[in-house]
Amino acid sequence: MPQQALHLNDENETRQRFGFRYGPKGTHTTRTIMLDEIVMLLESVPASGSADDYSFATVESNVTDKKTAATRRNTIQRLRELYGLDPSIPLFRVLRRLWSIDPPGRPLLAMLCALARDPLLRVSATVVLALKSGEELSRQELTQALQTAGSDRWNDDTLDKIARNVSSSWSQAGHLSGRVRKIRQRVQPTPIVAAYALALGYLEGVRGNQLFRTLWAKCLDVTPEELIQLAKDAKRFGVLDLKQAGDVVEVGFSSLLSREEIRDSHGPN
Repeated sequence: MPQQALHLNDENETRQRFGFRYGPKGTHTTRTIMLDEIVMLLESVPASGSADDYSFATVESNVTDKKTAATRRNTIQRLRELYGLDPSIPLFRVLRRLWSIDPPGRPLLAMLCALARDPLLRVSATVVLALKSGEELSRQELTQALQTAGSDRWNDDTLDKIARNVSSSWSQAGHLSGRVRKIRQRVQPTPIVAAYALALGYLEGVRGNQLFRTLWAKCLDVTPEELIQLAKDAKRFGVLDLKQAGDVVEVGFSSLLSREEIRDSHGPN
């Protein structure tokens, strides 16, 4: 048991180095996935930009159009929490590479990255993704899930704000529609979005056919068979490697990840 616990800790530590975030806290206590802001920021900073470039663009150049210096500083802090904004973080570096070649997929790319980095948003995924197309999101079910995750540490006002924020984020990504009543709708992922979802599972250590059944895969509203087809299309863009032998599918990311990252994503032996 101690050895197993050690391996679990090692895996969690590796995933955090890749950019995943864990724990009881999350950006959605105060903000959404901030889709408008991340679009403006990534349009203003070149793909080769450094972490300092993103900070300068937000705080000094005010590319996200905020009125005060304090708001600009808060904006870059929250965007860092959600997306990393540092090419040394694999989750962000891969996102940045794919973002440049897939404008239609950007809302889903943003959601996938934020989902990997905000534990509160991940909690809400269990409720939202369970809905069938056309079903209304139950605010009570959502708040109950959040409250359970928060261990009763939030008052009703805070809990209501988190619920509004996560609902807005799912709407920005396309999973929900409506201003007051939030109705589930199916999203339409691109091959590039599919590649990012598979890359997230890969960095978690998932391999083979199970890559098509992760949380990230479920966010795309497609069957495993449909996701395999999207992966085949993504291969033509050169963003993933794919081999299929009968029912067995193997996916790799030699063009997006370093050898060390590929090695470390396998976890301890």
